[in-house]
Amino acid sequence: MADAFASYDLAGAKLANRIAMAPMTRSRAYGPGNTPTDLTATYYAQRASAGLIITEGVQPSIVGQGYTDTPGLHSEEQVAAWRKVTDAVHAEGGVIFAQLMHSGRIGHPSLLPDGLVPVAPSAVAAAGQLHTHDGMKDFVTPHELTEAEIAETITDFANAARNAIAAGFDGVEIHGANGYLVHQFLSDNVNQRTDGWGGTVDGRIRFAVEVATAIADAIGAHRLGIRLSPDNPYNDITETGTGEIYPALVDRLAPLGLAYLHLVESGDRDLTNRLRGQWPGTFILNPATYPNYTGPEALALIEDGTTDLVSYGALFLANPDLPARLAAGGPFNTPDYAKAFGGDHTGYTDYPAL
Repeated sequence: MADAFASYDLAGAKLANRIAMAPMTRSRAYGPGNTPTDLTATYYAQRASAGLIITEGVQPSIVGQGYTDTPGLHSEEQVAAWRKVTDAVHAEGGVIFAQLMHSGRIGHPSLLPDGLVPVAPSAVAAAGQLHTHDGMKDFVTPHELTEAEIAETITDFANAARNAIAAGFDGVEIHGANGYLVHQFLSDNVNQRTDGWGGTVDGRIRFAVEVATAIADAIGAHRLGIRLSPDNPYNDITETGTGEIYPALVDRLAPLGLAYLHLVESGDRDLTNRLRGQWPGTFILNPATYPNYTGPEALALIEDGTTDLVSYGALFLANPDLPARLAAGGPFNTPDYAKAFGGDHTGYTDYPAL
């Protein structure tokens, strides 16, 4: 029986335990050019007892930014700023992967340089609004990517992955979940293309496969994971045929030899088990526990073999020493979501350890 608190070999990276910190946007990249700050370094270093830290979403290009004050990995100053973060985590014995997140149609022109608008597989606006520096704004109709622009976007992902390694990260995770660009290609309400990038199952999974292949070629597959969220309607996503799409995608990704598959579960444990069975490498599960936080009971999923690692979001936000608290059975600090996005150190680095 696997032990959640035992060390683990993740494609050559030595993890202290099987507890992962899930990626969580914090909107505090207040440095010049959307760079993380010294406070960011403190935040992640506080949580370095995680077996694996996966950072907040980091945009691989300027047009990939979807929220206020989120960090990038597409400039030299961003690489230098992230180096302070990775050095701080490594000094505490941690392992840290950067999540590469292109938000696609989830964004607004006011967040981008003049003339740029959000992009997507098809020119279909998301329902709803998002927060900008000028208040709440409706999502706009995105620019439909041309085939040449798709190729450029894939190159952006690969270059951002190279930048991540230059910044000292142990690897990167592709954000293929939660309604952002990679997930938009997988969906059928956003991806209405009839060329080789949509329509069929092979067309819909092609972007995810080609992004993964390009990054694996750039930095090595052992430094790459991918996050997927079948049946997750977040950000106005509709998916039909997930029982066909995701097994086909996993079949195409498996031969690449990636470090891990990170699944955000939407409640279909049968599909989770099916994908787990297909995947030859490390499997990380963010289990379906809504409306509750993922708690100590999720560690049983490691013990019974459902997953190799469990990722925790909310509890890691509020408990910098979460592995110790899980081992002790608590107590747990309660996350303050009023201070989750933006702001200063409060609700960020001031949660107490045991």
